[in-house]
Amino acid sequence: HDGELAREVRMKPNEYLPVLEDAVLDVIRGFRAGNGEEEEEATDALGAPLRTKETVQVKLTSKEIPRPLRSLNSNDVGTLVYIPGIVIATSKPRTKAKDMVLECKGCKNTISLKLAGGYSGANVPRFCNAAVSRDTEVGQQANACGTDPYRVVPEKSSFIDQQNMKLQENPECVPAGEMPRHMSILVERAMVLSIVPGTRVKVMGVYETTSGGGGKRDRGGGKVAVQHAYLRVIGIDEETEGARGDSHFTDAEHVEFKSFAQRPFKEVIKDIRSRIAPAIYGSDDIKAAVSCLLFCGSRKLHPDGTARRGDVNVLLLGDPSTAKSQFLKFVERTAPVCVYTSGKGSSAAGLTASVIRDANGEFYLEGGAMVLADGGCVCIDEFDKMRDEDRVAIHEAMEQQTISIAKAGITTMLNSRTAVLAAANPPSGRYDDLKTAQENIDLQTTILSRFDMIFIVRDERLYERDMLIADHVLNIHAGGGDESETAADPQQEKERKFLKRYIEYCRAMCSPRIGERAKGMLEDSYVKYREEMRERKRTGGHAAVPITVRQLEAIVRISESLAKMCLQSQVTEEHVQEALRLFEVSTIDAARSGVADMVVLSPEQREELQVVETQIRQKLAIGATTSKRHLIDDLARVGVNEWAVTRALLIMTQRGDVQERAEGRRVTRMH
Repeated sequence: HDGELAREVRMKPNEYLPVLEDAVLDVIRGFRAGNGEEEEEATDALGAPLRTKETVQVKLTSKEIPRPLRSLNSNDVGTLVYIPGIVIATSKPRTKAKDMVLECKGCKNTISLKLAGGYSGANVPRFCNAAVSRDTEVGQQANACGTDPYRVVPEKSSFIDQQNMKLQENPECVPAGEMPRHMSILVERAMVLSIVPGTRVKVMGVYETTSGGGGKRDRGGGKVAVQHAYLRVIGIDEETEGARGDSHFTDAEHVEFKSFAQRPFKEVIKDIRSRIAPAIYGSDDIKAAVSCLLFCGSRKLHPDGTARRGDVNVLLLGDPSTAKSQFLKFVERTAPVCVYTSGKGSSAAGLTASVIRDANGEFYLEGGAMVLADGGCVCIDEFDKMRDEDRVAIHEAMEQQTISIAKAGITTMLNSRTAVLAAANPPSGRYDDLKTAQENIDLQTTILSRFDMIFIVRDERLYERDMLIADHVLNIHAGGGDESETAADPQQEKERKFLKRYIEYCRAMCSPRIGERAKGMLEDSYVKYREEMRERKRTGGHAAVPITVRQLEAIVRISESLAKMCLQSQVTEEHVQEALRLFEVSTIDAARSGVADMVVLSPEQREELQVVETQIRQKLAIGATTSKRHLIDDLARVGVNEWAVTRALLIMTQRGDVQERAEGRRVTRMH
């Protein structure tokens, strides 16, 4: 309450913080004396007294808005600062002396040194103080006790714990086109081991400098006066999961958002969907799925300590030039917390976490993309280009939303409570109508089951649709500004910022749960889907996407996200109906596609294919392998068209008569 004292503490923290800790100790002793309590001296098993000097650590916090990490400069050295960020790396704890007792190895003379906090060290005398007081000549000093005679007496010294961390500024605070900045922070005593990588924090600390050990020397032999800045932490506040992004809302925003959500459900959904990637024409169902991903469902913690994820994962798989990457880029700009990465340039360690060794040989634990996006979204483009071993590494992160690490003596578990929006192409580049859905999707069942919605995006060649898309694209180009101008439409930018704030508001204020009537609808639908897939398997078909209990939980999450858009605390039948419709047009459509959905052939086409099959058998002996292109060209010379050969090979492959090799470029006859 004392403004003058607050200013003094902010400007001279190193002077006032020890005084505050001594004051707290005096208060504690006063309380004990008032209650008649006596301080007992602790002893070990042999009755010897133990070092039990009581200490208190004062932690400071603030309700003010933190300043950006990149705004710190030389004027802030020695003052208190309050900054936000993500802890991306932590070291093992280490011990530092606070009050150090030194003993001379020659004359047993003892001295005590008091060390300052942070990285500051001790200036140990090169010669014995007792020898200096007795003798006057350096030679006699050296003969008396020698050079560097002092050793530390651990049992009489006092120590504190320290831990190094690396703090990186939040992704949403990084200006476009720039690298995120980071700095070292040092936590001491009770705050050691309190934070794991990937945690978003607000840090109160003293902005200090250190020479960082050795370094270059100038011509005069002295060290170059370049100091490395770090933050000695006085208080650290961990952000809660619901407070990702800017969680401060004005009264006007409360009124605006509540009035927006009080409209009929279909109006709210239509309005939100229209604000998702307005530069993309059509794709209404994908826009609805992306909106569900942005708002997410409700995370649940069970009494046994296990958690159920509330984040919605979406996979867009299909032809090039169908705006998949555009959706990812829009989510990156709109989600309160988002990390964008490409599959080809992402390793397992880069996506999850890694253990690295610093210049001093110390191991650090550093979080990857899915750890840094905790509480937000990860966009992975070119998902099909990832190596299989890298893709397997994110299995745990996508379902259990944790990342387990056991490397270099570091065993821990990090949080990755993040939604995943992935885009992928089929193996051949385009969705091939002559192949089954399993061949087109070409992803393992284990990863497919972790996606709540899977959209097969087709580049359909329809005259009316092509005209509308062409008109929409040309209008965008005609209305675009120069690179030097502000090309964004002010109205669209305003709507995008409203959507971003509304997403933050809904995620912070609302956590819907399933109602009884909605529960009954979900049970009936799940049983119906399972029966359909069972019947499909009985008739010889195979589902391209598995329908398991995870898919039932997926529909629950989609329903909760739709309820959250309307700020409703309970999921109703209306929300479940829309969730089932979205699930039908995405995952169920992908699961139904396969051999049974092949084009119906006319009797003439069947007869033609039988003739072509006979010609293929004549050209290719059992056990022989040849190039598919070479086989097609050979048959084309005798008047067989390419479509018939490709279709006949496909049917023979499904029957097992022919086997494809080398990514479909070569064929081997089996029977």
